[in-house]
Amino acid sequence: MIVLGIESSCDETAAAVVEDGHRILSSVVSSQIGIHRPYGGVVPELASRQHVKVIIPVVSEALQRADLDMSAVDAIAVTQGPGLVGSLLVGIGVAKGLAYATGKPLVAVNHLEGHILAAFLEESPPSFPLIALVVSGGHTNLYYVKDYSNITLIGRTRDDAAGEAFDKVAKFLDLGYPGGVVIDELARSGNPGAVSFPRAYLEKDSLDFSFSGIKTAVVNFVRKYVDSNQGDGIGIYGNSGASAKQLPVQVADIAASFQEAVVDVLVVKTCAAAQRFDASQVVVAGGVAANSRLRERLREEVARLGLPLMLPRAELCTDNAAMVAAAGFHQLKKTGGSWDLDFDAISRWPDLPASS
Repeated sequence: MIVLGIESSCDETAAAVVEDGHRILSSVVSSQIGIHRPYGGVVPELASRQHVKVIIPVVSEALQRADLDMSAVDAIAVTQGPGLVGSLLVGIGVAKGLAYATGKPLVAVNHLEGHILAAFLEESPPSFPLIALVVSGGHTNLYYVKDYSNITLIGRTRDDAAGEAFDKVAKFLDLGYPGGVVIDELARSGNPGAVSFPRAYLEKDSLDFSFSGIKTAVVNFVRKYVDSNQGDGIGIYGNSGASAKQLPVQVADIAASFQEAVVDVLVVKTCAAAQRFDASQVVVAGGVAANSRLRERLREEVARLGLPLMLPRAELCTDNAAMVAAAGFHQLKKTGGSWDLDFDAISRWPDLPASS
């Protein structure tokens, strides 16, 4: 079965053609990083406008790279949510138009389920049951996955997602955008033990996350060493006029210490989930899964549990449409049918209750 996947949940416009849920025939992603960089984060209105501008060429290129036309496509899969409503509606509108014009089945996909199933696009797919950590700019969730269609939420962030915390700290430090990438690079030259930032592990045995406190701790640490007469700006370079010489440690040390605190919590919770649910494997997905320190620490700690770790290649960690096509394929196998064309975008997808 050949599925055309379409993804537009945030600031990546993507289309892909996937065969039988695991063989990628083509994958095209149009990034908007340059558009949003001056603002230090994604501007929803700009994102949706850019999706409108490029989505048809992106879909056309995906079909062209696969050397196929729509007549060879068996079904269409599109991200329904969660995400930015304006962005989601662009992809959904194009997918509905293609389905209506061609009579092909159309399935609506949960973006987070797609991230989990991205691991099955690798040559050596993981084994069930598994623990999946989905960590990105908008989400930090833990799932217990028994099979393709039996996925249970067991932990979630109660405030900021890990990627969101990276972006906010990078913006405060005036380091640039996207925050996860610049902090990862800067931290390599810093000392992760220079500053003892707090780790929020929450209640005993909780698999939930919280990252707003670590963000605030970074802000308080920096502001403590910035003279009060330099204004109320938030950047330690351009905005507040503060000098790095006023800080007791280098900015790279702050970045490394902050990153280490976030990674510590992610690793501890993921390993605890793997032990509690007797998983046979651990999978990590989402944009933050590309973080070099997180990958290094997970390899070490998951190996200590005697479990294999699946870290998809970088292009499958970030938003893409191949994962959407894979999730759509498994939906079609399960239901044998298609969704009606009257479904709408879901900005905040209702998850199953987190397990205690």
